[in-house]
Amino acid sequence: MAYDAGAFPAGIIGPGAMCVFSCYEFPNAKVDGYDVVVNKPKTSAYRAPGATQAAFACEQVIDELAEKLGMDPIEFRLLNAAKEGTRRVDGPVYPRIGFIETLQAAKASDHYRTPLKGANRGRGLASGFWFNIGLKSSVTASLNADGTVNLLEGSTDIGGTRTSIAMQLAETLGIGAYDVLPKVVDTDSVGYTDVTGGSRVTFATGLAAYEVGLDLRRQMAARAAEIWECDAEQVKFEDGVFHGPKQSISFKELAAKIAQTGEPIVGRAAVDPQGSTNGFGTHLVDVEVDPDTGKVTILRYTAIQDAGKAIHPSYVEGQIQGGSVQGIGWALNEEYFYDDKGHMRNASYLDYRMPTALDVPMIDAVIVEVANPAHPYGVRGVGETRSSRRRPRWRTRSTVPRRRG
Repeated sequence: MAYDAGAFPAGIIGPGAMCVFSCYEFPNAKVDGYDVVVNKPKTSAYRAPGATQAAFACEQVIDELAEKLGMDPIEFRLLNAAKEGTRRVDGPVYPRIGFIETLQAAKASDHYRTPLKGANRGRGLASGFWFNIGLKSSVTASLNADGTVNLLEGSTDIGGTRTSIAMQLAETLGIGAYDVLPKVVDTDSVGYTDVTGGSRVTFATGLAAYEVGLDLRRQMAARAAEIWECDAEQVKFEDGVFHGPKQSISFKELAAKIAQTGEPIVGRAAVDPQGSTNGFGTHLVDVEVDPDTGKVTILRYTAIQDAGKAIHPSYVEGQIQGGSVQGIGWALNEEYFYDDKGHMRNASYLDYRMPTALDVPMIDAVIVEVANPAHPYGVRGVGETRSSRRRPRWRTRSTVPRRRG
């Protein structure tokens, strides 16, 4: 694989080489990758950098093979799909993953079962993968007398993660999400936290929120033991209630008594999770092409993705839909245009054509949940798992393969 890197190598080739064969079981594989330096602006990371171009190439070949074999493209993928125990080309072995489940959901969807009718229309199918980058996250939390919890974290919220992290802390403490008061603070106010990217925030900073919840529970159990005059080991926590040898007290009731037992309770957690897994996705799209102008109209789009556990389902759907629309822009509208002298002729957003709501149909988002074993709530990052926006195999109504129900 050779990537246009602009004037300086940009680090995109690594993820591309990692992800090119990530969806399939290849007993033997070798990937050679090259950054090609040219006299153009430097490239940089952009939502699964390098992976979408690699998936485009791989998915094209997968479809060509299925066509030559006369096989349904989903059936061919199911026969060769990566699963638990598959070794990715760069070395890691997958734990439990949900790629097969996304293919099965695509096959069972109303979209795939509906015959494609009309001239100059085609149906595209593609799958994709992106990893959880993990990295470092830090959070602190302080308990209030009314049973609410202040949560400080350092992951910039660009997709609803302030809420998804608060929900994980609330789940750990057995309280309502509205009782957690999250705040994204600057680098002077919280421990070191890595970049918001790599589909890592709900996964990694959420893991830190889980750990800080356990810290609060331990401290509160010790205070309950003081009140009840028993050993802390005798205090158990379940569903928002602390249970002692003879008594029980709710989280909020105990919070109101903390001031009587000593200093305020403040929790802290820092994590640096590692792992080889994340989300897989399969996308379906129907398009119509004007044979005179080449204009492509998207008729229907279904995006299916394994989220592990959708902490906030509507935010997950939003991430899936947003990524799909960005992919549509890449495939149909967006392009840097250079003249013969190497000057960029569309250097402003007036000329760089990004899709708007008028250019795309409703993106039907289907969430598959196959729990990530590396996270206590099964979370997988969802922000960057996209298909390759594959070029459809153009078909008329008479040549559309029959779908088996």
